[in-house]
Amino acid sequence: MVATVEQPPSPSSNTKLQPESYGNFDLTQRHKLDYADISVQKWVSRETGLSVVHLDYESPIVKGYFVVTTEIFNDSGCPHTLEHLVFHGSQRYPYNGMQGRQQTSADLATLKIQRLLYPPSSAYRSETGGLMEALRVLTAQEIRSYHASYYVPHNLCLIVAGNVSTTDLLDVLQNKIEPNILEHGQNGARADWKRPFLETPSKERPIIENVVKDVVEFPEKDESVGELSITLIGPEPGDHLIRKAIDMLGTYLTRGPVALLNKEFVEIPSPVSTFINFWNTIRASFVALEIYFASVPIEHLSTLDEKLRKSLQNFAKEGIDMERMRILLKRERLKLMNKLEAEGGDVFTLSVIEDIMYGAKDGSELEPAMAEMKRFAELETWTSQQWTDLLTKYYISNPYIAVQAKPSADLAAKLEREAKARIEEQKAKLGPSGLQQLAKLLEDAKKEHEKEIPKELLTSFAVPDVKSIRWIDVQSTRNDPTKNEPGNNAIIKTVTQLDKHIANDKTEIPFFIEFDHVQSLFVTVSAYLSTAEVPERLRPYLSVYLWSIYSLPMTRSDGTKLTHEEVVKQLDDSTVSYIATLGVDGSFSENLRMSIEVEIGQYETAVAWLKDLIFGIEFTKDRLEVNIAQIQQDLPEFKRDGWRVSNAVSTGLLFNSTSNRVISTIVSQMEAIPLLAKELQENSKAIIKDFQTIRDLITKPTGVRFLVAGNVLAIPQPRRPWSIFDRLSTTRLEPPPFSRDYLTELGKAPSKKAVVVTLPTIESSYGVHTAKGLAAWDHPEYPALRVACKVLDGQGSMLWRYIRGAGLAYSTKMGIDLESGLIELVIFSAPDAYKAYAEGLNVVRGLTDGSIPLDEIALDEAKSSIVYILTEDMSTPGQAAIEAFKYQTFQSLPLDHARQLLEKIQVSPR
Repeated sequence: MVATVEQPPSPSSNTKLQPESYGNFDLTQRHKLDYADISVQKWVSRETGLSVVHLDYESPIVKGYFVVTTEIFNDSGCPHTLEHLVFHGSQRYPYNGMQGRQQTSADLATLKIQRLLYPPSSAYRSETGGLMEALRVLTAQEIRSYHASYYVPHNLCLIVAGNVSTTDLLDVLQNKIEPNILEHGQNGARADWKRPFLETPSKERPIIENVVKDVVEFPEKDESVGELSITLIGPEPGDHLIRKAIDMLGTYLTRGPVALLNKEFVEIPSPVSTFINFWNTIRASFVALEIYFASVPIEHLSTLDEKLRKSLQNFAKEGIDMERMRILLKRERLKLMNKLEAEGGDVFTLSVIEDIMYGAKDGSELEPAMAEMKRFAELETWTSQQWTDLLTKYYISNPYIAVQAKPSADLAAKLEREAKARIEEQKAKLGPSGLQQLAKLLEDAKKEHEKEIPKELLTSFAVPDVKSIRWIDVQSTRNDPTKNEPGNNAIIKTVTQLDKHIANDKTEIPFFIEFDHVQSLFVTVSAYLSTAEVPERLRPYLSVYLWSIYSLPMTRSDGTKLTHEEVVKQLDDSTVSYIATLGVDGSFSENLRMSIEVEIGQYETAVAWLKDLIFGIEFTKDRLEVNIAQIQQDLPEFKRDGWRVSNAVSTGLLFNSTSNRVISTIVSQMEAIPLLAKELQENSKAIIKDFQTIRDLITKPTGVRFLVAGNVLAIPQPRRPWSIFDRLSTTRLEPPPFSRDYLTELGKAPSKKAVVVTLPTIESSYGVHTAKGLAAWDHPEYPALRVACKVLDGQGSMLWRYIRGAGLAYSTKMGIDLESGLIELVIFSAPDAYKAYAEGLNVVRGLTDGSIPLDEIALDEAKSSIVYILTEDMSTPGQAAIEAFKYQTFQSLPLDHARQLLEKIQVSPR
């Protein structure tokens, strides 16, 4: 051992790093961000070449990433297969399988672009997940050879993100990991080792000399809409300023209803596309610039790339709206600060991975890659000419590849015929004896796969002690004029600093507001509006209502009239984010939520916006027409999603037609949205009145709840801004509506019902299986049920081994819905979803009758997983505040419910 590691102040970029070592590991980089309390270090072993990057920051969660750079020059799928195998089969950590997807529009278009852009000598040309025809003949020996080539210590970097001692981390690597590696003779790179992508033909920068256009077909009976994908050659990977500028150009062109391309192609009565996205993909020698148009009417597909280029030329001539760009730069900077507060150093994990793959081996390019604030500052000095020059260079004068993805009903039928013929041909070729031999091979492989993991290995990982978790401190109080009335679930607690702070604001507010304080630079104001009063006839309109809220004209409280564009621009200028959804985090969907997040200094502005967005928006025919058209045009794409469709059918069986869960599904929308579009054209006044009626019903004082979540103690008068809500009076709140209130008779007692839905667009199948569960958040049996489901459902769990490990499905999920009183098993991407379900049923029966043993190790694994999940759910200030509101207001649980639940789970009996 050479020295222990200290944590000195970060050297400036001009200070030479002094040599420092810990055993075999040498420090190659250390710096601290100047705009966040995050430091980064990189250490490399002299003996094995193993490297580690530590992103050090305060967080209750520590995350680890293993980065292995691999490339493949064929479509065998070795890299992706190994991804699935590696944690089930090194010398110490036991082996499993996978299934591909090949006929989706996105995969077909992506592969076509790769074939057109890269030469045969490039690994970027390959389908890393593997094509089905290649996967079927992939051998175990090929996988082993590939593993031996790339899964070597000098090609592995460990990233640890979180607040751990660097000394302890290096001590484990030095004394536990390095000796094991050296025992196997892996003491450095082979003489013929070439760094993937950087020292192989893949490094060659491709050239697009002229515009290239091509077409791929995907199986779909509905041939009305397709997709367009465009790729261009961008800057060098290390040119971070230009990369950030290109990102901002994409934001400027596509973010929100007022963005130039959206105004031209999306925000129109007959959309040319419903969604446009600009992004980039880093490669060894360049950055690939990607453009995507979703749900394009088939008649526009072949010429859309040309229309795009003409539009961009016009935008360049007109110049950049510098005020709009200023707003976007400020907003993106605030969003980064917000993300840093929520995720800490984990924000930079992708930057570190890029550096590991393509940067200097010593990590010397890490610091400039993380200098985000410096880039924002520099871009704020740019002129309109600089922006238009960038637009011209990379998007107007630059040749591109454009691939149209076109739906084909004939292809769907053809693929089905070919699949059946292939199976019959294989059966005939193998014959009965050949099939028996393969069946025996499969059974032998299953037995090998099911060998027990050494118990001493698993028991070496202790279940985390709940007392060791550093929970984010949340103080909570309410402005509740009816708190002393019978039946009110008022918070019972000791007086806190927050209580005193709120009491010091003497403003009388006659309605419910919960204040949840956490340390933060930001504050979020939210309205939770009950939809219980909305009649069945108007329920399907809620999706359009939500879609439209932030893009309608408005009359503000002072009488100022704003167009929908002015609303969007002013919101963007004064907020960090805004959202409108049904429910929160997938629960409580019978309530409509509107949230606006701002810097603390903009708190009063946020409250004023919330009031006007609730009461001041104006439903106009032209804006409703545009929004409805976008939703309607997306429907063909949504119904190609197997999980979305199967979940919709299941939901329709379990809940009645007045439930928001049902009206939000693709099945309901396919019927309701076209009808609404027709009625809007025929009687717009009546439809507008319907939307006004919805607003009146969801703003009845008996169903309105507000939340202020963030740094409430930093707000001088938290109650005073709410006095502008003069339409709300003191009224005892009705209990919030829950999904269990909308169950069908089948939903109340699910049994003996099966529905099969055919989809020609997917090769896999999905299954949703539902049973009666628990219907109370504080049910005494819930901790045990939670553990039981995790025993079945966790990574490496029973269902993982018996279903995924046997190749019966890509994945499974056990869901406990306490709000509805249901429990479900979901099967994703299975060759035959019923066979996967049947195997799952066998597992459950085996566990209950004792034929499949349940040991303490499985229980400990499940409990550890739950500790991580619940802790992560409350690992950021914003999440902790939202969970506090959900616990207290919707679930009538105490503020520290998560801690209490974990204590019960830890002592949950076998």
